Amino acid sequence: MRMDLSSIDPLVPELVALRRDLHAHPELGFAEHRTAAIVADALRDIGLDVTTGIGGTGVVGTLRSGGGNGSLGFRADMDALPFAEETGLPYASTQPGVFHGCGHDGHTATLLGAARHLAKTRAFSGTIHFIFQPAEEGLGGAGAMVRDGLFERFPCDRVFAMHNWPDLPVGSARTRAGPIMASADKFEIFVTGRGGHAAMPHQTPDAILAASELVQQLNTIVSRRVPATQAAVLSVTRIAGGHAHNVLPAAVTILGTVRTFDADVQDRIEASIRAMAAGVAQSSETTISVEYDRYYPATINDAAAAECALEAAALVCGDVAMSPVPAFTSEDFAFMLAERPGAYLWMGQADADHTAPLHHPSYDFNERILPLGIGWFTALAEQLLPHD
Repeated sequence: MRMDLSSIDPLVPELVALRRDLHAHPELGFAEHRTAAIVADALRDIGLDVTTGIGGTGVVGTLRSGGGNGSLGFRADMDALPFAEETGLPYASTQPGVFHGCGHDGHTATLLGAARHLAKTRAFSGTIHFIFQPAEEGLGGAGAMVRDGLFERFPCDRVFAMHNWPDLPVGSARTRAGPIMASADKFEIFVTGRGGHAAMPHQTPDAILAASELVQQLNTIVSRRVPATQAAVLSVTRIAGGHAHNVLPAAVTILGTVRTFDADVQDRIEASIRAMAAGVAQSSETTISVEYDRYYPATINDAAAAECALEAAALVCGDVAMSPVPAFTSEDFAFMLAERPGAYLWMGQADADHTAPLHHPSYDFNERILPLGIGWFTALAEQLLPHD
């Protein structure tokens, strides 16, 4: 039986205004001071216990109801991205080069709406911690909150988060047991020759040639060194070196990313990159060093929690299913799931007016899904923290 969202609908106009204000005033990771202050004030206004400054600019609001001993964590991310908006919307970003191009403004508004609705209905028994996290976009704000004692200070039996998903239509939701988002690794490779005149390449080790050979080899790793039964992506995303047509540069830099769902595959790929770099360095008489950063682990859903997430989604969405495959994008909610069982859900947001993908200059969060997200969090609370 579908949930009656009529009690949520009156919240939507105010949440839309809040979301658009956050959209017009985006803030980058660990600099979400205005956003965090708005969140903290909104949580206090509805009577929650509020703690600020967790993991930098993180905020937690705690709501208790009844005599239940269970506890849940509901998480939203608050940060924007460092690129320019091209939507032309009346509430477009007022900050040059900063843009809510992933919908975290909508996530923040959704979780505030859920807190307000649950504080009014109190149709649960236990404790809910509403976790507003900084710096999801590559800076590991979830990890910072965990290291700052998030779950020691705010115990959670399970944690849940949702993300708007432009690949799915409004009214649909997906999750899965096990890996749902990939780990994210960054590699930077420094190739050093000696530099010299382009007309006399025999006098100097050629850093560009060595870098080119190495890039070719790197692109064989997934197909030749990772088992066919495992999934992985390696992409070289930048090569930089040289300033003139007649000068062989002394140094070239290679930048790239690796995505996978298995730590053993990560080990194999990193070892292969280092071995190939050493081999090319020897054959080209250059010096090559590798920096490899595993900055986000894979996002791994607890199987039972994923079932709960989907059951709750079925109360607000007409099309729900377990996804047969994970996504190769990454998500730092992984740090929270590494500490507590829980699940991450994709909620569809595509319609005729919202076709742009995440991280696109024309992207905008679809406000039609605000009541669906609030309903999902509400359903989780009522199912997992039932009345005494």
